[in-house]
Amino acid sequence: MRISLVILLFTLIPFFGFSSTVRCSNPEYSGKKLEFFKLANPISGEKELAFTLQFNAEGKCTANITNKTTIYAFCDFGIYHGMLLIEPNKTIELKLPPFREKSFANQKNPYFSPIDFWFISEDKNQVTNKLSEFDQQLSALTNKYFNELYFQQSKTVFDSVLVQLELDFPETTPASFELHKKLKIQFIKSDIFRLRPEEYSVVFEDIKPVYWIHETFVALFEKTFDNQLSFSAKAIGGKKISEAVHKEDIKTLLEFVQIKYKISGKMSELVLLKMLHDGFYSGYFSPAAIKKMVAASTFAKNNNAEIKLAAENILAKFSFLQKGSVAPKICLNDLKGQFQCTNQDETKFKYIVFADAETIVCQEHLKYLSRINELFSKYLD
Repeated sequence: MRISLVILLFTLIPFFGFSSTVRCSNPEYSGKKLEFFKLANPISGEKELAFTLQFNAEGKCTANITNKTTIYAFCDFGIYHGMLLIEPNKTIELKLPPFREKSFANQKNPYFSPIDFWFISEDKNQVTNKLSEFDQQLSALTNKYFNELYFQQSKTVFDSVLVQLELDFPETTPASFELHKKLKIQFIKSDIFRLRPEEYSVVFEDIKPVYWIHETFVALFEKTFDNQLSFSAKAIGGKKISEAVHKEDIKTLLEFVQIKYKISGKMSELVLLKMLHDGFYSGYFSPAAIKKMVAASTFAKNNNAEIKLAAENILAKFSFLQKGSVAPKICLNDLKGQFQCTNQDETKFKYIVFADAETIVCQEHLKYLSRINELFSKYLD
């Protein structure tokens, strides 16, 4: 009976996954809530809730996450953008920075950029601590030798930086940390030596799908393949690419990706999906042709779950707010405090203005509302 029970438990572990725990304690966060998200796919930017930290009156919180693999999660709060890697079956005692809300100026600044950082844990052996230490050291070294690297493009100095990093971080485990080091260095290297995407894209060849939504992968992936379809189509000899898109010839486009970027298999399909996504918004290709290719069985029925999901997300993004599509329901409180939704009265179109009376552009916009009402009140609410 005992042997049977043990076998049953081990059989059920892969089904239910492993449970990780995130805990933290900081009185400054009393009563606050931090929502951590993860990317739905590495292309279209959709995110989904990973877990929530709800702090009690004493500033303590606990969250349990079921994860069979290491997951990357991020949280935007106050002036921060915090990143976290959570390994399966781990307990992470988070250290939180002093809480800082956005200032009035930051709230009004459309170019405000939050402070990026890796959350660290009380346990210095956690992978998230290693990522934080590595990024800090890489930043320190590139700042120290900034002129030699970015202006003089000294390969000797760059190699010395790599040697120092290897001495400081000889670890090759866990795999997520080793991959982070590899991709982060490649990101810096491509900037320093002004590398063309095809000169280093082979770095993506053997990366497993489990890492496709990690921050470092997504950052380098976006940098490498951003708008490459329209760029290649406009280049000398690019007529073949334009014709392939027009004819919805996925096979030819895949061959082009595999040859130019020295990648194959599922990675080449992911890259082409990224290029089609960007090509849709470039205004250079037929949107209808690209939509048909993304909806084709190559992507929509792919035996790789990540590619299939990415194709679904991209198609949903393509159709969102398109002319003739169903408008999303928007619910707001009116001036009397009553909850109103745009789908409650379908006799008129809804005209909604989100304005800041202290902003010059909004001030100009608001001047014309009365005129709009005079002209279109028969059709608009």
